[in-house]
Amino acid sequence: MSLPALSRRTLLQAGTAGALALAVTGTTATAAGAATADPYETLRLRWLALLTGTGFDPAAEPFGSALRALGDRARAQQQAMAPTTGSLWPDLPLGSVSANITGSFVRLRTMALAWAQPGTGLTGDATLAAAVTTGLDRLCASAYTATATAYDNWWDWQIGSPQALLDTCVLVLPQLTATQVSTYCAAVDHAVPDSRVAAYSGTSTGANRVDLCRVLALRGVVGKSAAKLATASAALSPVFPYVLTGDGLYPDGSFVQHTWVPYTGSYGEVLLSGLSRLFALLAGSSWEVTDPQRQNVFDAVDSAYAPFLFNGLVMDSVVGRASSRGLQSSDLLHLQQDDHGRGHTIIGHILRLADSGAAPAVQSARWRAAVKGWIGRDYYRPYLSDAAVDVPELARAQALMGDGAVAPSAEPVGARVFAMDRAVVRRPGWAVSLSMCSARTTFYETGNGENVRGWHTNNGLLAWWNATTGNGQYADAFWPTVDPYRLPGTTVSTKKLADAAGGVWGAARPDAVWAGGASDGTYVAVGQAVRGLSSTLSGWKSWFLLDDSVVCLGAGISCTDGVPVETVVENRNLGASGTHAFTVDGVAQPVTLGWSQQFAGAKSMAIAGFGGYVFPGGATVQAKREARTGSWHDINSGGTSEALTRRYLTLWFDHGAAPSNAGYAYLLLPGAAAAATAARAAAPTVTILANSSSVQAISDSASGVTAANFFAPGSVGPVTVSAPCSVLVRESGGTLSVSVADPSRTSATVRVTVDRPGYVSADPATGVTVLATGSSVQLLAELGGTQGAGRTVTLRTSGAPAAATAVLLAPVQDTYVRDGSYGDANYGTATVLTVKNTDTTGSGFSRRALLAFDTSQLTGTVRRAVLWVRGAVADSGGTETDLQAFATAPGAWQETAATWNRCPAPAAALGTGRISTAADWVALDVTAAVTADPALTLTVGQPAGRVGLAVNLNSRENAAYPPVLQVITA
Repeated sequence: MSLPALSRRTLLQAGTAGALALAVTGTTATAAGAATADPYETLRLRWLALLTGTGFDPAAEPFGSALRALGDRARAQQQAMAPTTGSLWPDLPLGSVSANITGSFVRLRTMALAWAQPGTGLTGDATLAAAVTTGLDRLCASAYTATATAYDNWWDWQIGSPQALLDTCVLVLPQLTATQVSTYCAAVDHAVPDSRVAAYSGTSTGANRVDLCRVLALRGVVGKSAAKLATASAALSPVFPYVLTGDGLYPDGSFVQHTWVPYTGSYGEVLLSGLSRLFALLAGSSWEVTDPQRQNVFDAVDSAYAPFLFNGLVMDSVVGRASSRGLQSSDLLHLQQDDHGRGHTIIGHILRLADSGAAPAVQSARWRAAVKGWIGRDYYRPYLSDAAVDVPELARAQALMGDGAVAPSAEPVGARVFAMDRAVVRRPGWAVSLSMCSARTTFYETGNGENVRGWHTNNGLLAWWNATTGNGQYADAFWPTVDPYRLPGTTVSTKKLADAAGGVWGAARPDAVWAGGASDGTYVAVGQAVRGLSSTLSGWKSWFLLDDSVVCLGAGISCTDGVPVETVVENRNLGASGTHAFTVDGVAQPVTLGWSQQFAGAKSMAIAGFGGYVFPGGATVQAKREARTGSWHDINSGGTSEALTRRYLTLWFDHGAAPSNAGYAYLLLPGAAAAATAARAAAPTVTILANSSSVQAISDSASGVTAANFFAPGSVGPVTVSAPCSVLVRESGGTLSVSVADPSRTSATVRVTVDRPGYVSADPATGVTVLATGSSVQLLAELGGTQGAGRTVTLRTSGAPAAATAVLLAPVQDTYVRDGSYGDANYGTATVLTVKNTDTTGSGFSRRALLAFDTSQLTGTVRRAVLWVRGAVADSGGTETDLQAFATAPGAWQETAATWNRCPAPAAALGTGRISTAADWVALDVTAAVTADPALTLTVGQPAGRVGLAVNLNSRENAAYPPVLQVITA
């Protein structure tokens, strides 16, 4: 599209001394300067606008203070700059620490920004511009050169340094000669050649891939290279598809980086930052990002980012090691990094994306309303006075807040369970975040000297916020001062651990697979098989999240470490001087520091201004007040050493030094005062149905919810299940909803019986078959391949009766065959069935599986037939591929004799499914192949005409998870 010029007045507002900027407003991108036929200059002006901002009065607040502060920083950096052979600044010596190269470029970027932006006191200053270009010349001649050998951290060479370098070039390009630009581009080309994005693997995935594409795109803009821009635009495409394992966005809204770490609020923030900028930069150009799967990113704003944003903050459960950064000694601004700051950054990205015109208008409008609500509710650290928010984002937000046509959205009410072992629940007035871990996710992430004491952050950490109090709970120096063995909600062995115990980059993961649960979108039943980091601790934990409370259960807690094992009910940060009242069973307790007491038979406790705790039947609870002192440097090598002291009120269960099958039960009531907490203890609505190592379950008369986590097949209350699963049942207004999930991801299907008579019909529900109604409700839930996601069905007391029959058939024969020189080889006794389509003839690498079933016992009309196979990708060529079933002539074949050259050929293509390197079930719809002929043969391979990856599937000879044919008949 064409880019009309702005008025002279707008140009002057955007900047001075040649600092032309681009205004991106709504769906129209306009050049803040004379119209130009040069597409590269058009894009440079766009990026310039993203760096400097437009449409604001530089003399008005909050811009005036921010711009003057920028000028002061730039002036100080200019004065401290002392170019020598080995450095630009004495405190950033070059030659062994790659971060010093990045740090030097970042300082030059700050100086260039002060030169380009209005109101800094250095706007258009020739001496400053000369200092910037001198610095660029020195760095690209001696440190970051076209022949330099990378050392230390790859990120500095491929992302940190080139991004800061190219931003600086965009800012001061009118001051640079063609030779200088060529030299700088050559240095970038050396460190970030196109080959960095040739394969979607290693350090070129997820957020890192977006960062690399940003480098290539800006290299194309500065160096006027269409090829670089084309490469950058095309290389974004692997980021957009949902993934089933490893780094990236998942179908349910999870975001993972470093393979094992839930990272929506940190690496996910980087991904959203880069994409929102690149979409805006390239919109309407020859290099516009047009991949239709970019819609997944737009959808992720609602499904992945928004669930973890509350009143302007982003929950620490999804920021990995970033929670330890706090105050960094290298930060000249001395601005603390915390949940509000990170939340503000993400909010800025969402608003930038909304204003870019890239997303559908209805989504952009929804985002603006959400952002306006988040900004308006952040009383703890108001967005528009946050010194860490850059001027362009301040300008965009101020315009939004002044737009009377946009009504702010309220915080939503609902519940989500994520495949990345996280759960979030929101209620009017409060929100809860739950952090778990399993074999799929890490105990915690440490690396680069960061988060060295985060050992227990994913062992059930229950973080919560009220709407109008406690929003500074984790922002107010919580992480450097809290006892890392007493994180709220966790069950841990107090065995002393070394800093960074377990290894870096998420290497430490429990061997348990159970983590997750079922949700109907309003309520949640979630559980975790607990294991201890470098410990013998084991146990089971459950959380049932209701209307005004969280029911917390623990069972089977055992450990032989020889040190106390504790479950932490609460560890509330009272701030630097807090004396919040603490009431136990109606009696106010001392507020003096150092106080501690054991309460036997306690039934209710409350902390004024925060919330209450109910202990069904009474419990022995430990409590104490203390002041704790620590520094950010204690948990992060880059942090400041300044001593920080905060007061804590801690409540916990002491399970002893050698617990065996210990347990606990309590309710958290966010926002409840002492009187309301005592009233709930006296008149409970929650009944604990079971609390053992085989099942944990509750019922709630207030909501009509019955919820259970079955760690083994069994029955509790009205619910019976055939396999481990999580079940949430809700009765309300003549309806019965049943939600089922398999947090262990081990079952293809689960039968569920709910002993509730009177329900007749069922609403259509994906993945759930109603087998019977009347005296009880009987269901078959298809849970394989859902990555722990739940299935929900709603039944009613009126309508046409629902009934069906489900039959699960084991194969009577199975094998796989291989082409080429293996064409006469038989693999009939193998415990795996290997399939791969090479889309060639006779290569010797193409394989497909054959499975035979006896369907003679089937009666009635076949409504649905699913072939369930379990396995994983086993191929160095990638991590995900498709499987497909094919109808096959039943011809005579024997599994001990069938070969590629002597077996029935696949015929009509049937259902497909996606499989990854993470072992899981795949459901292949084969309904069309199940006919009156009782001898059924199916082929499993990969779509014709496509090159696939080798996949190993369990055969019927495998003791674990053999194939099964599910047939539903009417």
